[in-house]
Amino acid sequence: MKDNLRRLWRRLTDATRKSGLDREFQAELTSHVDMLSDELRQQGMSPEDARRAALIKLGALEPTRELHRETRGLPFFDNLAQDLSYTFRTMRREAAFTTFAIVIVGLGIGASISVFSVVNALLLRSLPFRDANQLVWLINENVEGLSGQTVQVDNFLDFKKQNQSFSDMAGYMAFYGSGDNNLTGAGDPERLNGVQVSQNFFQLLGVVPQLGRYFTDEECKWNGAKAVLLSHGLWERRFSSDTHIVGRAIILNDQPYTVAGVLPASFSFGSVFAPGTNFDLFSPFPLTSETNRWGNTLLIVGRLKPGVKLQTAQAEATILAKQIQQAHPERNMFGAVLSLLSDHVSGRLRTALLVLSFAVGLVMLIVCANLSNLLLARTATRRKEIAVRIALGAGRMRLIKQMLTESIVLSCCGGALGLLLAFAGTKALSNLQSLNIPLLETVHVDPAALGFTLLIALVTGILFGLLPAIQLPGVSLHDTLKETTRGSSDGRGHGWIRNALVISEVAFACVLLIGAGLLIRSFLRVLDIDLGFHPERTAALRIDPGPKYTTREQVNTYYNEALRRAKEIPGVEVAGLTDSLPLGKNRTWSVEAVGHIYPREEMHLAFVHIISDGYFQTMGIPLRAGRDLTERDTVGTAPVIVINESMARDLWPGENALGKKMKGGPERQVVGIVGDVHHLSVELGAGSEMYIPVRQTGDVQSVDLVVRTSLAPADLAGAIRAALTPMAPNLAMNEFRTLQTMVDRSVSPRRFIVTLLGAFALFALLLASLGIYGVISYSVSQRSKEIGIRMALGASAGDLQRRILLQTLGLAAAGLFLGVGAAIVLGRSLRGLLYGITATDPLTFLAILTLLALVAGAAGYFPARRASKIDPMVALRAN
Repeated sequence: MKDNLRRLWRRLTDATRKSGLDREFQAELTSHVDMLSDELRQQGMSPEDARRAALIKLGALEPTRELHRETRGLPFFDNLAQDLSYTFRTMRREAAFTTFAIVIVGLGIGASISVFSVVNALLLRSLPFRDANQLVWLINENVEGLSGQTVQVDNFLDFKKQNQSFSDMAGYMAFYGSGDNNLTGAGDPERLNGVQVSQNFFQLLGVVPQLGRYFTDEECKWNGAKAVLLSHGLWERRFSSDTHIVGRAIILNDQPYTVAGVLPASFSFGSVFAPGTNFDLFSPFPLTSETNRWGNTLLIVGRLKPGVKLQTAQAEATILAKQIQQAHPERNMFGAVLSLLSDHVSGRLRTALLVLSFAVGLVMLIVCANLSNLLLARTATRRKEIAVRIALGAGRMRLIKQMLTESIVLSCCGGALGLLLAFAGTKALSNLQSLNIPLLETVHVDPAALGFTLLIALVTGILFGLLPAIQLPGVSLHDTLKETTRGSSDGRGHGWIRNALVISEVAFACVLLIGAGLLIRSFLRVLDIDLGFHPERTAALRIDPGPKYTTREQVNTYYNEALRRAKEIPGVEVAGLTDSLPLGKNRTWSVEAVGHIYPREEMHLAFVHIISDGYFQTMGIPLRAGRDLTERDTVGTAPVIVINESMARDLWPGENALGKKMKGGPERQVVGIVGDVHHLSVELGAGSEMYIPVRQTGDVQSVDLVVRTSLAPADLAGAIRAALTPMAPNLAMNEFRTLQTMVDRSVSPRRFIVTLLGAFALFALLLASLGIYGVISYSVSQRSKEIGIRMALGASAGDLQRRILLQTLGLAAAGLFLGVGAAIVLGRSLRGLLYGITATDPLTFLAILTLLALVAGAAGYFPARRASKIDPMVALRAN
């Protein structure tokens, strides 16, 4: 062994001498091997074994035939263990670089996993139902408003009986209200959200109660036995997970209901069918002649028979709907429009989620480009180490494997950090109740996300490590060692690679920032929309009269007393009642102007609001003509109505609608015209709306007290409770809400996308600025001799700064040129998400280009300033 080591050392010294290296480098080479040998001897190895191990660890795989035979036979995992051991030693030695790289990769991978988890939940993973790919959503028509989309009971029963495409069909009552069920008894009164479903609804979805049973035939009859199924959340929260709850009675709206069962925790009706709303109770909806008279009420889900395609089912549904309509002209219009339930649930967010995925991909490319640049610069500090390994006989593949091992280990460490961030991020997202986004509460890091983490960590490590790895063996041993002795780095010939990486970073950041800028500008335009009402300082509370108020006079007395008490609360400016707040319910009625004859297919639909005096002032809805409703508009007085401007134009185009009569229910006279309100959503325009006096109709399903106040919400809630408790002792306060909260929830999907994309854009901007700074700073350090010569020849500090800033801006300009072209293409794909601006909005493009130019200038200024302060004599001596 000693002879082999001596021969190896002689060959090394001969090789270095023939390469033109001076004795100083030979001494450094010897010192490098000796230092590693000393470390190994301190661990208990003999001097000969320590020196042999040092040479092997430095990559001496082929210096002599004997040593080659001894080392090349090492098992694969032994070589891997050597590479990993060397990598971890390097990471400990360069702790600052290691920490920076892991944090950058961790942030990128954490964002990637979080977005993947959202995309997986909404687009990739099946809905949480049995054979979800067979579930189909059926609506009446593709129109806005539930009255147009829902189906009449008899039309549904006929279609279910006669079709040949579906194995089963079920439905639920679309016109549920927020807090329709007032739970009293043990504990404080609480308003609960409930929905009525057909008897077979849960069976069709494949949802099996965790406790108890489904609804019985008796419970599904008109005025049958009253029963409810509890959600798992309500069972845990209100009933302390009592396993004996089944069969017991609970008090809802002052009436006893039997608990038929408890649904499993995996089922969330709101997450799929009503995003942003939590449902606590489910009761049977009787499919009878009584509910058929209510008109269009049902939203339908069907299960296709095995082998039946959606297109086939749609063709049959179109024909069958026409036949049913012709056979029963007395019923409401019926036209069956089918879509996969998964498309109905998350289809409207598909484009936005794809944009987010694209944004994450750009961020990860910027991360890879940034770390590649850092690794290229880092190799300058390792040139002597690399020279030693090449001198000791390390081959091309051996060096590439070692460098890739280092980058993959860094990436996997970043992946571990990113996984922790993703666990926290997805947990926070799934608990956001204020976002009107389907399936959000099902977002979590599942096995698919873990596999994605491993994949993206490996790909990221290879991407940012491959370029620096393949650059190392590309230089001859002679040139490499000579550059090392001069204090140079990897040669200026490779500078273009670093510049190209910076240009790509700027281009990617430009695309991401412009995309985010377009969506942010759209979001601001949405917030600037005149809603037709003023949500600020306005709050609402559900105050249904309850079953003890049986006559119209008693109910009106209750309304009058509630308004009087509310108005007497200090800080309350005005108050009113309504059964339908904007951005809430959207039931519509057929309406017609008296004296006009309309073809059936041209009947007008209008949103119905049943209100009291004071409602318009409370909401800030302007009165355009005529008068407001008053407390004198009550039982026994002439039926009146107030309509909005759109309805006046629709029913009486070019005429004055005041004093005209219309039918929407009983015949009523128009006494006032108010401004239009965005009722369905913030982004959709106003439709026809009519306002009926609450004291003149009994068709009230729920009542909200609306107040405008200067009080804080918490103080207002307590004051209202104190004022109304004497007349409504079972008043539940959990349904107290501000109108601004309702507006915020309406725009929450857009806000969610904009927030995430904006965060990615800022992260990309930070990485791009770091990349520019790193390259320019490195360039300055490598050109210190040139800078010293220029300054010695009379170049001023200002000239040097201008030269370096021009270099910086040149790189930025190239990146911006490429980025703008790609951003124009991206803008076209964003058209469906934009509101009020074009895909090539000049202001957005100009603002982003200016921002990136300023950031690039700032990133280049500091290295330029440092260069201008270089002492020429020090720089010349150092080189």
